[in-house]
Amino acid sequence: GCVLVVSVIEQLAQWHNSTVKAAMERLCNYIPGKYQIMCHMFCCIDRKMNADVVCHSLKLCKQDPGQPLCHLYTPPKVSWFSTFFKATECARSKSFMGFSSVCAFPLLANLCEKIKYIMRNKLPFEDFDGDKFSTFPTLRGYHWRGRDCNDKNTTVYPGRRPDNWDVQSDSNCNGIWGVDPKDGIPYEEKFCKGADSQGVVLLGDSAGAHFHIPPEWMTVTQMSGKSFANLPVAFTNELDWPQFSEITGFLNSTIGGWTDSLYLRLRRRNRCNHRDLQNISQNGMLPVYLSFSLARNQLLDNPAIVIYATIGNDVCNGNRDTLAHMTTPKAMFSNVLQALRYLDSRLPNGSHVILTGLVDGRFLWDNLHDRYHPLGQLNRDITYSQLYAFLNCLEVSPCSGWLTPNETLRNLTSERALQLSNVLKEIAGSEKFANFDVFYMDFPLRQTAEEWHKLGGEPWQLIEPVDGFHPSQIAAALGTSITWQKMLREWPQVLGKENPFNDQIEAIFKDQGGH
Repeated sequence: GCVLVVSVIEQLAQWHNSTVKAAMERLCNYIPGKYQIMCHMFCCIDRKMNADVVCHSLKLCKQDPGQPLCHLYTPPKVSWFSTFFKATECARSKSFMGFSSVCAFPLLANLCEKIKYIMRNKLPFEDFDGDKFSTFPTLRGYHWRGRDCNDKNTTVYPGRRPDNWDVQSDSNCNGIWGVDPKDGIPYEEKFCKGADSQGVVLLGDSAGAHFHIPPEWMTVTQMSGKSFANLPVAFTNELDWPQFSEITGFLNSTIGGWTDSLYLRLRRRNRCNHRDLQNISQNGMLPVYLSFSLARNQLLDNPAIVIYATIGNDVCNGNRDTLAHMTTPKAMFSNVLQALRYLDSRLPNGSHVILTGLVDGRFLWDNLHDRYHPLGQLNRDITYSQLYAFLNCLEVSPCSGWLTPNETLRNLTSERALQLSNVLKEIAGSEKFANFDVFYMDFPLRQTAEEWHKLGGEPWQLIEPVDGFHPSQIAAALGTSITWQKMLREWPQVLGKENPFNDQIEAIFKDQGGH
């Protein structure tokens, strides 16, 4: 992160033909107010210090004893050690020595504590009634789970079966309540009884959470104040965008492409499903550890379609001996069964679980390694292969098994991914549970690339440009369409029947002001 920020400052100075100090001030003016403290820590940069030198001197880049001095750029022409010493002295004079985290700054301490709480519990920070649903968008709020419509009543939340057909109030937050004055029948009973109402739940990793760093944050030729307008939302969502994601997206995308999701399609199929969504995903986490954050009452709530999407984390890590840290088939079998047994104790009868296979990540290196990263486009000096090497050196690569020039290692990683996918397929074909049926689905990367090619697109556009690893917004939207068609064709019972009253529900919803 430090290297990226310092690189942007240096490129801003180059692009605007200004001093580094002026470039830093320009960047700080772009960033929303309370987040500006993050850029003022880089006050010591000068023309002789590239980003590697500055960040090592500020102790923001990790270097263990015996570890190589990792760098993204060519070392400066002057002595590395003399420049490093100068930067270190500057850092000491500004009281930056020893600050290994931005959370050490007082103005960010409270926010960091909130984020730590959220990441530890995977629950909304703003949840006054404790029902795991919130009226606040970020900090694990309604961008992640359907919006609560009464945060003072623990019996009111998205996904529950209506209380007394919601004659008096909206107990499940789908906007349908009250009585039709023409015949005295509650609207919820008239429109939703027997409609196979169900929610959608994702248990996933960073791809499911829809990790994204906007490329305009580090492309100086496009940078302006507008570029960072979404920084507060991104920061309080852990740089994830579940509101645009493939499974639970519900807002129009502001990060390129378009939004399409399993939730939106289920909602169009049955308007009674409104707001019944949960994205329980976390960067770097395996779904088996996320199932305990599920909000579902077996006796009071509607069934749900649960997507168990472990598309990469079981084989992806940043360790040098990456193969030794990959999940084994035996551990995979045990982990998934543990999660499914827990889900069987929580999901209402009639639910469905879909196990998604792992992706073949060789697609990443094949389509990106010789392209210029957004940080290297101005001077044509940083390719994705260089970025991958830098991250591997620091042992912070999101997937050192795939993001490597070592073809043998890439093949071995894909071989393990296929073995683990076969474990999921075996579980779906042999294991039975009381409250849900289990299906297996390959991750539709090949079909997504084929569809995008038909539309005139290039394969690299399906990958996030900044991290060079996660599926892009385009890939997410296309993947939804492919997944939906497969479900319609092979598992129509999972989707439930179409609600014939959708148009009437929408008309009444509109007439009543969209309550």
